[in-house]
Amino acid sequence: MFDKSPLATGLTLQNRYQVVKQLGRGGFGRTYLVLDRHLGGEYCVLKEFAPQVEGQNELKKARELFNREAGVLYQLQHPQIPRFRELLTVPIQGIECLFLVQDYVEGETYLEILNRYQKKGQVFSEAEVFDLLMKILPVLDYIHAQKVIHRDISPDNLIQRASDKLPVLIDFGGVKQAAVEAVSLFNPRRSLTRIGKPDYAPEEQLRKGHAEPSSDLYALGVTALVFLTGKEPQELYDARNATWQWRSQVNINRSFATILERMVAYLPRDRYQSATELLQALQKNSPQVSRFPTLNFFSKPVPDLQTNGGDTLIIQQPVKHPLPTTLLWLGIIGVLSGGAWGLWQNGLLPIPKDFSIFGRTEPKTTQKEDIARSNVSKRRKALKISENTFNRQVDSLFYARHPALKQRPLTNKAEDAKFREEWYLIADKLLDKLEKQQKK
Repeated sequence: MFDKSPLATGLTLQNRYQVVKQLGRGGFGRTYLVLDRHLGGEYCVLKEFAPQVEGQNELKKARELFNREAGVLYQLQHPQIPRFRELLTVPIQGIECLFLVQDYVEGETYLEILNRYQKKGQVFSEAEVFDLLMKILPVLDYIHAQKVIHRDISPDNLIQRASDKLPVLIDFGGVKQAAVEAVSLFNPRRSLTRIGKPDYAPEEQLRKGHAEPSSDLYALGVTALVFLTGKEPQELYDARNATWQWRSQVNINRSFATILERMVAYLPRDRYQSATELLQALQKNSPQVSRFPTLNFFSKPVPDLQTNGGDTLIIQQPVKHPLPTTLLWLGIIGVLSGGAWGLWQNGLLPIPKDFSIFGRTEPKTTQKEDIARSNVSKRRKALKISENTFNRQVDSLFYARHPALKQRPLTNKAEDAKFREEWYLIADKLLDKLEKQQKK
């Protein structure tokens, strides 16, 4: 690739796009934030593509191929996809350079959101992930209907738009694929690069360069697992058996977990074949759980997650509106509905088997348990946290430690006394953490 100097700040291309600053540099060139002087000073993104070819004739042919291959992106009109504005051919330092102009989107990438959560000991809640899938799958359904495969879905290629909090799909891998094909057409000695992040893209895409709708759904599934566990994909993937090992690390609705397992199935035929099919499955299994971050209580703090490669056509802005104190505490707790014990005590609902800690009959507790329950109640009330909210999170932490119980309700029998005692110990530890957070 021709290694020229970056565009100078203040430089205006074609009397329209004024360079504000360089955002980054990837395998296909540099990315810039620019000001569109024709549209009242709107910000947009300028993406450089510099194919490594020799001679003006070859460059012209490469540009024609790129225009043809990338042209379909200009037909995409969806509110959750940045609009592709135009392709520019600009002489820079005596070289004809190709630039892609795209809308600028203000917000945080979901990778940044996850890293922010993890600094508080949190990860995405089940309902947050469910909500993200429900909001981004219609976008995938739209692009797949246009015969477009994204090819590069990952946490840093999803952005939560600041204005409406909707997920926006950015940095289409198809643009990169077109550039790669243009290069390989005139330079057969150069190996053809496969587009997609190694830890997120399925094997058929990385090894054979073949991508289909289920390939995007696979990458979206891996992204969901990363959000739920807070771990890198390579920490969850068993390469020897080609399986994902994550179920023991989270406590989520079993039907939702089954859906995620199918999304990341090794063989394309075993996955959902369309975004519509996946949406229908999710709609039948809507989890009634927290829409706030889940406290990652038993995990040690981890460094910020990173993704390998992939150029993002976006500049990030800091969050300007911190959550109110009440919502912050709810986020720390990580639940909306009450715990199984709380529901039982208040007689609000029959206790679902998936999220129970005690059976419907009041357990015959010991004096020690009565004291423990009283202490937990006093400390919880001092923090002004609802009983249902608090108990629901303790349930989640308890079952994460005891997957063998399969979330069965505890009985009032003596053999379950040790489990009831442990429930209160977990509650105490959670309260310790919350009290420390409140003092900060």
